[in-house]
Amino acid sequence: MGKEIHWFPGHMKKAQNQIDAKLKIVDCVIELLDARIPFSSRNEYLYKLTSSKERLVVLTKADLADPSITEEWISYFKNNNSKAIFADLNNPKDIKNIILEAEKCGDKKHEKEIKRGLKPSPVRAMIVGIPNVGKSTLINKIANRKAASVENKPGHTKSQQWIKVSNKFELLDTPGILQSSYEDKNKAINLALVGSINQNILPNDELANHLLDFLKEFYKDELIKRYSLSNLDQNHLILEEIARNRGLLQKGGLDIQKAEILLLNEFKNGVIGKCSLERSSTNL
Repeated sequence: MGKEIHWFPGHMKKAQNQIDAKLKIVDCVIELLDARIPFSSRNEYLYKLTSSKERLVVLTKADLADPSITEEWISYFKNNNSKAIFADLNNPKDIKNIILEAEKCGDKKHEKEIKRGLKPSPVRAMIVGIPNVGKSTLINKIANRKAASVENKPGHTKSQQWIKVSNKFELLDTPGILQSSYEDKNKAINLALVGSINQNILPNDELANHLLDFLKEFYKDELIKRYSLSNLDQNHLILEEIARNRGLLQKGGLDIQKAEILLLNEFKNGVIGKCSLERSSTNL
């Protein structure tokens, strides 16, 4: 649909090469996917590049996603031979669960070391994922300190660093890397809606219309309740009603652009409700 969307800053190419070089010294890959868009938030290049390693899929931002849809995704990954768990990275129990599952990735290596009379070495795990999916937050929670800087905008982490969690576990943080382009425009739209690429890569009116069509189909009640809507007829009328109800005015009438931005920001931040943009049965 339409032309490809390109988003590939120079530091991402460099990081891609660094990940390739470090793969030989890691035991497993912890792949972070946004629970709201597991399909769109997977970097296919990184997935193929790291396919030879044991993998733990972590669906982050589960607190913002539809719980029933997240469970469907967990089943999907397990049925396709991938360990998968979901996590709210602000929940200490979920962080402990990630550590336990990641440590299990080193079981085969430890068995070989013990048979050779060696002391089991730390499990070395590489964390990969697209920008703004929670990599730095996870590192900080696991290490229980400000080991990796966190900033709520895509493309913040620019270099790699080893984090020693304990004598049993070490993590390699990597910058978030998107694909160089997206032939499927829907993927780019989904990434923009959850904040993994800058929203201004696509026009706000296009994003808002796409989001309204989706919400009307899957989360109608949440949409009506949040914005006190009287009808869900045409999108431009919905935006007018949002502007009117929220007092978004400009000279000459309602400020529809502000209504679009409000809608997009409140969806991204989970204010409208727990919503998942992708279903495993229709995307994979």
